[in-house]
Amino acid sequence: MASVDVSAALRKDGFVKIDGFLTEDECDSLRKRILEIIDEMDVAKELRTEFTTQASEQLKAQGSKEYFLTSGDKVRFFFEEGVFDSKGNFLIPKEKSLNKIGHALHALEPVFKNITHSLKVQEIAQKLDLKEPVIVQSMYIFKQPQIGGEVTPHQDATFLCTEPLGRIIGFWIALEDATEENSCLWFIPGSHTAGITRRMLRAPKGEYPLLKFVGKQPDYRDDQFIPVPVKKGGLILIHGEVVHRSARNTSNKSRHVYTFHLMESQDSHWSEENWLQPTPELPFPFLYSSPPSF
Repeated sequence: MASVDVSAALRKDGFVKIDGFLTEDECDSLRKRILEIIDEMDVAKELRTEFTTQASEQLKAQGSKEYFLTSGDKVRFFFEEGVFDSKGNFLIPKEKSLNKIGHALHALEPVFKNITHSLKVQEIAQKLDLKEPVIVQSMYIFKQPQIGGEVTPHQDATFLCTEPLGRIIGFWIALEDATEENSCLWFIPGSHTAGITRRMLRAPKGEYPLLKFVGKQPDYRDDQFIPVPVKKGGLILIHGEVVHRSARNTSNKSRHVYTFHLMESQDSHWSEENWLQPTPELPFPFLYSSPPSF
């Protein structure tokens, strides 16, 4: 793993790429376990949820189901659009239908837990001067060949908001090569310095849909974004307020990723209006097993 001043790079651009973060074997162990999880998958037809980042469709799909809102302490399945018939049956093999699996792989699945709490992750957190980081969520993203959905420009803090801002860091680990062909991430360098203008909130109890957006996201030009391809095993650190996106995957190659988010919990407040909330069964777990030596 190449040496890089991750803290300085993150402050400058809002993201930083680190090649060779995981070994080939570590990547393959995560992919092997996810295939076992899919093989055991059993989601009732009425709970099958298609995942999208188009705002209106997002509220319709995720905002109408407790299945999404209560997934923070569970391992749940979210599907690409158009993979079910009118009766909820699969139109394609189930392993090809998934958009993502989330949101507590880091706590409930030992293979993912071991990677998330590994010394190499802790070392990155220490380089970022995180004193009491907690893990708030985790996801396995498939970006399926030909149907892997577009992820529109967004900031993670729209969905995972803290007071003050600037306390969320995403760890995005490529389990296969992520290229422009199979829809790598694109970023607007330096866009993390302007704050956020939009929030996705839990609706007050009794209101429907269960989620709502407040505020308006600016329009971004295509020429503001730069691609950030990364080889298998590479890591991209993502500041919670940097603007990023990925295109629909029209290639014949998948783009599997394991990603999770840390929050610096020291002197921070997690918004009770976020869709994701800790539970008595799963409070946000601390990254460090013991306090690090700074």
